[in-house]
Amino acid sequence: MLKVGVIGAGHLGKIHLKLLNQSSHYQLVGFYDSCVENGKSVSEEFGYRYFGSMDDLMDAVDVIDIVTPTLSHYEVAKKALEKNKHIFIEKPVTHTLEEADELLKMVKEKGLKAQVGHVERFNPAYIAAFPYINEPLFIETHRLAEFNPRGTDVPVVLDLMIHDLDIILSIVKSEIKSIHSSGVSVISNTPDIANARIEFVNGCVVNISTSRMSLKNMRKMRVFQRNAYISIDFLNKKTEIIKMHKAPENPSEYAMIWENDKGDRREISFEHPKIEANNAILDELESFANSIENGAPIKVSLQDGRNALKVALEIIDYFEKSQESIKNQTIIKE
Repeated sequence: MLKVGVIGAGHLGKIHLKLLNQSSHYQLVGFYDSCVENGKSVSEEFGYRYFGSMDDLMDAVDVIDIVTPTLSHYEVAKKALEKNKHIFIEKPVTHTLEEADELLKMVKEKGLKAQVGHVERFNPAYIAAFPYINEPLFIETHRLAEFNPRGTDVPVVLDLMIHDLDIILSIVKSEIKSIHSSGVSVISNTPDIANARIEFVNGCVVNISTSRMSLKNMRKMRVFQRNAYISIDFLNKKTEIIKMHKAPENPSEYAMIWENDKGDRREISFEHPKIEANNAILDELESFANSIENGAPIKVSLQDGRNALKVALEIIDYFEKSQESIKNQTIIKE
């Protein structure tokens, strides 16, 4: 078993602590939280050992699970790597690309393992849909969430949209050609609602809408490709595949047949792949253990996390420059 320690005991950190404590792949040694009051409270409530020093915890384990605010990811990860510890690091991987690049360099030089917590890769609805996805032509996503003060320290692009960016980059095997985006700040000081349009060199077009000011929660992705439409409901764990095949000469009376103006007849079929219930967070943590112990490929690498962060920052940069341009035009007119 791998000895593991958790850095950060906030909302998500508590979930990680609980699951690691249950896992047969890890031995939970303890945790560290910079807030002593919170650390002692979590320790008293759940019985996990609280370390008053981050260094002491790191010295006692093989793996560090980093579940701190994004701004501290780099410093914690760097310290863990300097101590030759494998790291699991929550998304977004770091605050800047330069920080991500430095961690990538350290991991390579030291021969250590690192995985990023893009948990939707382990969502059973996505897992069921993945075998059907082949050269998407158009992708549309909606990730809407009811307002929660937690996470408003970063733009909604880094808080929520980055989940979809990681999925998109994992299924569209092409370089990005262009990005256009817009964002609106409603309550926080950073955008709470954002939309982005991404065009890839291979012709695939993506439209992403994200909001943390919604009256309902929604996490849906629609993938359109040649002769197929794939619907993924990440929230409700549902997947539907709609395909078009060449219609048989004698279709059944219940078959759905579509015919174009050239006489080309197609049959429309519906598939609902079996969804295997799972705990996505536990699965991502245990997949990391499998990579460390057995050399299995890392499902969401540090490079994957860096790639998603790069696109997220470009989206933010685009609408910040757009807002600045509009502001300047307004000043000139006045």
